[in-house]
Amino acid sequence: MSFLDLLSLILENLNQRKARVALTAIGVIIGTAAVIILVSLAIGLQESATQSLYGISDLARIDVYPGYGQNGAGAVAVKVAGGGGGGSGPGSEGQVKLLTTQALTDIASIPGVDIVIPRDYIMGEAYFEYNRAQAYANIIGSGEHDMSKMGLAARQGQLQLERGSAIIGVSVAQNFYNPNLRPGQTPPPPPDLFDQTVKLVLVKYTQDGQQIKKTIPIRVIGVVAETRGESDFSFYMTIEDITAYNEWFSGKRINRAKDGYASLIVRVQDPKKVLEVNDQIVALGYQASTPQSFVQGINSFFIILQVIFGGVGAISLLVAAIGIANTMTMSILERTREIGLMKAIGATNRDVLSVFLGEAAGIGFLGGIGGIILGWGAAQVLNLLAISYLASQAAQQGGAPPSTAASTPAWLPIFALVFATLIGLLSGLYPALRAATLVPINALKYE
Repeated sequence: MSFLDLLSLILENLNQRKARVALTAIGVIIGTAAVIILVSLAIGLQESATQSLYGISDLARIDVYPGYGQNGAGAVAVKVAGGGGGGSGPGSEGQVKLLTTQALTDIASIPGVDIVIPRDYIMGEAYFEYNRAQAYANIIGSGEHDMSKMGLAARQGQLQLERGSAIIGVSVAQNFYNPNLRPGQTPPPPPDLFDQTVKLVLVKYTQDGQQIKKTIPIRVIGVVAETRGESDFSFYMTIEDITAYNEWFSGKRINRAKDGYASLIVRVQDPKKVLEVNDQIVALGYQASTPQSFVQGINSFFIILQVIFGGVGAISLLVAAIGIANTMTMSILERTREIGLMKAIGATNRDVLSVFLGEAAGIGFLGGIGGIILGWGAAQVLNLLAISYLASQAAQQGGAPPSTAASTPAWLPIFALVFATLIGLLSGLYPALRAATLVPINALKYE
């Protein structure tokens, strides 16, 4: 029997039993639609979560710190002071791999690394004064003077750091307060610091407890656009300025080839390779962390969620499979003499098996198509209703509205159709084998 003859016979048999085929296919339609809706919901939630993280985090960034407890090349022995909570005892030595100038070279040579930016911080008491207001802020010295290379954008002014200047975050001004404000007085509004000169006050103490202050004028030459991250509350200055201030605190010169930097920012050209680069940095003996690891955790969670949701929908398909098996079994009982006649005129067991398997697969295929249409339409309605509701909640509570709630990728309908057809095929396997093994004489005598 040729393929076209087989296909024609299958379609004719299904067409003769429209009502029974339709009722059986309904179960497949419901199961396929359930798979598409639930998996689309899980994928939509994953996309919404990762898009939100992309909006508040730089996923091409790796923060690198000195490696503690290392014994490899480049590690130096340092005294670790004892303290509460366990750890090394007084006078014990620990191995620390510092972020020296050689470390910058080693990390920059890793394939995929775009730029390595050394950073340092104020190692002493420091605060800012502006008119009558004071503020404590996160002061960061950057080895890269062009702040746009850190993925930052300017809200006001420029992003090119200069000696004696600072670029600040949008929320820094909110930290300024009047220490002499009397009870009941209304606090003044946050000052506009752009293009203004603030005073950086450094404070250190002598061995006999005498306080020494150093006041430095700092010109605010730029304001960074909001990132909802570190930069919103930071004063960025050149690392040369921060080095000079720390040398004033310690009273000795800082040799970066020996003393190293406090931390590094490593930016990777392709965010998809961030985890690979992060692992290579750790292998060099340094500590490293990246927001990309959170994305990996989120993706792993939602993949599990997709499997669970898909499994729930697949249960409906398994129930539908029982219906297909029952329909095909009843069809064999009704068509026993027809099967005997087919064999009497030369049909082989393989031909009979192919006909009944084709009919079962056809029911699964038709149900899969109907389920795809129903599932995709329901997913779009769910998407519309969920986004409208969540957008209203975001407007009331603040924050960005979600862009999607249910997402149906191109592979999902194809997978659902193949799975539904396969379920139909497997469901008809036993009835088809039973039909194929009927003895022609007994089948012809069947009443």
